[in-house]
Amino acid sequence: MSASATVVVAGASMAGLRTAEHLRAAGWAGPITLVGDEPHMPYNRPPLSKEVLAGKTPFESLAFRPRAGLGDVEWRLGTKVVRADLDAGFVELDDGEALPYAGLVVATGMRPRRLRCPGPLVGRHTVRTLADAQGLREELTRPGARVVVVGAGFIGCEVAATAVALGAAEVTVVDPLPLPMVGPLGELLAEALLRRHEERGVRFALGTGVTGFDGGDRVTGVVLTDGTVLAADVVVESVGSVANTEWLDGNGLDLGDGVLTDGQLRAGGRPGVVAVGDVARFPNARYDGVPRRVEHWSIPTDTAKHAARVLAAHLGGTDAGLGPFAPLPTFWSDQHDFRLQSFGAPALGRDDVRVLDGDPDGDVLAGYHAGGRLVGVVALGGRAAAAAAARHRAELLKQPALTA
Repeated sequence: MSASATVVVAGASMAGLRTAEHLRAAGWAGPITLVGDEPHMPYNRPPLSKEVLAGKTPFESLAFRPRAGLGDVEWRLGTKVVRADLDAGFVELDDGEALPYAGLVVATGMRPRRLRCPGPLVGRHTVRTLADAQGLREELTRPGARVVVVGAGFIGCEVAATAVALGAAEVTVVDPLPLPMVGPLGELLAEALLRRHEERGVRFALGTGVTGFDGGDRVTGVVLTDGTVLAADVVVESVGSVANTEWLDGNGLDLGDGVLTDGQLRAGGRPGVVAVGDVARFPNARYDGVPRRVEHWSIPTDTAKHAARVLAAHLGGTDAGLGPFAPLPTFWSDQHDFRLQSFGAPALGRDDVRVLDGDPDGDVLAGYHAGGRLVGVVALGGRAAAAAAARHRAELLKQPALTA
């Protein structure tokens, strides 16, 4: 078998690992090469902003154990893919080596967006990698730390909760929106989330942004749009993500927000190139068919399974017709002593949110509706609330597409 019959997986995180596993399960017995820019084997990222940052989970426990069948896979870790020529069928690595392929898996994921504001860089952190979490933990555990978190999304709220638990002297979350996590949750649960954080000692500066950072060698303050300066020893920037797609420039793909795929996860409709995980912008047949990126923990595995079947069929010369890709997104977020648990696509039903069980001041389950149909549920509270959300999973799976 020639080297060009290799499947190259660009990205050795969870999505890349799961795609390699499902390629074997789908019958692909040829060579597989996984290329990843981190020096580590694939590991679980969600605990980085919670258990790992809090010191409850050791870093070494995060690594995924590859399933049977990957013993002959080639791992190229600490190596970055810098260019691709999809017509010629090869990718170029940062050491200048060119890897020919028969099939390509785009699994390069995201990187944290950074604030472009004047001021020092030392003392400013993001949370995406093991190295990020290790560096941030060292600073959060210093006595009397004053912490400013910029961004009230998933990571921002989780880091704020962890910083409070670690004993930070002050924790303030800054966001231009009026409520934390209002995008995915809507106002009802976002208001309930705000109350819970404030009750546990987190301060908020909402409806404002950041214009700069004070300090000499390292940050000492965060300057807000109204001129207020928040004293800060540690700043965590959680202001969104940027897709790692620059290496695909010049190949005629739509890279406006990740990699646009068709309904079978084929990048630009190319049969030998699939995209998986956070970087894939795909239409979900379960909903309205609008291509979207979905940064939830379930998506790497869901996209990997489907894309592997599509790619294996193509490489096997069958191109067997597969059903439409219609995953049910799932997310959870542990903050303080409560959990957010979601099934479905609540963001599509924010205009019609109904309390299904409980009360926003306690454990609550909210249903999100579009066109009168339940499209998502979110629980906020303890284990009972999370279990109530899980009971609606089967109902959500049975819902027809919104375009039907």
